[in-house]
Amino acid sequence: MRWAVMVVVLGCLCTQVLALASETPAQQDNNTAKHGSHASDLWQTTAEATDYAETSTYDACMAYCQRLARSSDWVRMEPFGRSAAGKPMPLLIVSRSGEFRPRSLQRKGKVVVLLQNCIHAGECAGKEASLALVRDMVVTKEKSVLLDNVVLLVMPIFNVDGHERMGEHHRVNQQGPNTMGWRVTGNNLNLNRDYLKADTVEMREWLGVWDTWKPHLFFDNHTTNGSDHQYQLLYASATHGGIDTDPAIASWVTDVLYPFVLPRMEADGHTVMPYFGLNDRFDPGKGVRGSQSFSPRFSTGYSGLCNRPSILMEAHALKPFRQRVRSTYDFMVHALEQVNANPGQLLDAIAEADQRTTDRRGAGKDGRIVLGMEGAKEHASSRGSSSRESSSPAPFVFKGYGVTRRSSDLLGTEVLEYTKQPVDYPSRYEDAVTVSLSVEAPYAYVFPPQWRIVADRLVWHGVKFHRLILPKRISVEVTRFEDVTFAERPYEGHHRPSYTVQRSVEVRDIPAGWLIVPMDQPAAKIAAHILEPEAGDSLVAWGYFNAIFEQKEYAESYIFESMARQMVDDDPSLKVEFERRLQEDESFANSSWQRLNFFYKRSKYWDAAHNRYPIMRVMGEHAYKTLTEQR
Repeated sequence: MRWAVMVVVLGCLCTQVLALASETPAQQDNNTAKHGSHASDLWQTTAEATDYAETSTYDACMAYCQRLARSSDWVRMEPFGRSAAGKPMPLLIVSRSGEFRPRSLQRKGKVVVLLQNCIHAGECAGKEASLALVRDMVVTKEKSVLLDNVVLLVMPIFNVDGHERMGEHHRVNQQGPNTMGWRVTGNNLNLNRDYLKADTVEMREWLGVWDTWKPHLFFDNHTTNGSDHQYQLLYASATHGGIDTDPAIASWVTDVLYPFVLPRMEADGHTVMPYFGLNDRFDPGKGVRGSQSFSPRFSTGYSGLCNRPSILMEAHALKPFRQRVRSTYDFMVHALEQVNANPGQLLDAIAEADQRTTDRRGAGKDGRIVLGMEGAKEHASSRGSSSRESSSPAPFVFKGYGVTRRSSDLLGTEVLEYTKQPVDYPSRYEDAVTVSLSVEAPYAYVFPPQWRIVADRLVWHGVKFHRLILPKRISVEVTRFEDVTFAERPYEGHHRPSYTVQRSVEVRDIPAGWLIVPMDQPAAKIAAHILEPEAGDSLVAWGYFNAIFEQKEYAESYIFESMARQMVDDDPSLKVEFERRLQEDESFANSSWQRLNFFYKRSKYWDAAHNRYPIMRVMGEHAYKTLTEQR
């Protein structure tokens, strides 16, 4: 009986092989698109096995990863942590040598590439593409050559808890699969806003992988929202060289990677385009904006500040699921072809960028660290900025669809509708940016140890710091906040403050035990974006220092009213200021508490630490040397 079954199986396999051999190249391409790289039914992904009607569940994905690991000595499958709900977060490590130790692999000159999927769990094309790619490397061996100089890290599902909230109606703008996960985590937080603040347990676990492996190239695979057009896949990188990204990294992406990948994508039949926005959604002819810049709350901005090139992949949500998977798969394959064939180019670019960041303390040639950028067209004012721009608008043809307008009495506005008729719009491509905010690079930051939330973040991000052994008296730059207000509605669980910043130089006693963050390190840019209060994703901006904005002591009128009278008698200018406030601010005039507090704030009893940032900047080389001398 056993032999009979084997004969039947062999006969079926021979039939499949003969059928494949008799197909035309076009038919073979079709079959590849449908079933992966001619994989047997036993190794089809969920998408392939269901003709791209479904994506794998968490359990099915975990089982597939475990099968890959059992089938090949090249694969290790291990969780890189647990989600907030306690589920293991899967990580596949694919190493042709069977070596899985990060430092050993990097010493051998291997390029580590991270493929991240399902950070928005309903956007699942990358997961299916990545699983198929690993299979084609280690099972069918069609793509095994890509592992000659590359070690692959694959996170098939980053947002595990969101992935398990499967449903049919989660993405109204997306064509398939039939069911998919949810955008955010089980705590209703968006992981792709969390790279720098690291609120979520999932992101903290991710940062552990990032710091341990220090990937040289990073893919973050998404599915688009937004406009409809002919492009199957959008892509983006932080490539404004010399502004927010080191020139060596930007040059490798724009001069080495993309010129290799993009013609091959076109030859594969994929229509691709840099990630964009439209100046006028009703008329693409009025200009297409490039990706501009990326905040470090996003993966692309974060990795750029770490001197690591990353590719944001956005498969078009309204294209068939099969097409989204295949275009994502092919882009990753061609990128790996380039990296595997020329690993030294990427490794050298990263080494150069890390050294430059260390030597310049995260600054550009002008000695300033860029904290914010804007599109040049939108840029109105520049706080402590330079006028550098990345490029000028260039004419190009936008491959869109016909657009019609319809008035909607339901919405009270015009509604855009696409005809699905391809239209090529003569247009212009704009990706110029201007620095909107920069600061002079300090030699170090110092802060008291009770702010553990700062120390924890620095550890998670791999930023080096140490404790002061002996007390020092040095000149430092102190920051105070004025005009502090708070957002009415939360954003990612935070009521973010707004404020203005006033800086002054003071001679201060720095006690032993305070923490010193030197800026001559590769993580200098990350440190600055965490610690500089004006940075949009700093800990201050996310509300982690809101306690310093609170008044903790108060004056009683029966004690302080007579003191206030004496203050007015002693200082005529104070009386003028008080009376002007009475005239100009009705709320103040009608509030005895506000009146009393006016004088209390100007008295010697006022809390000197109120609105004062506990983190200080060491700006001078002499002060820094004094601080670091342990004697």
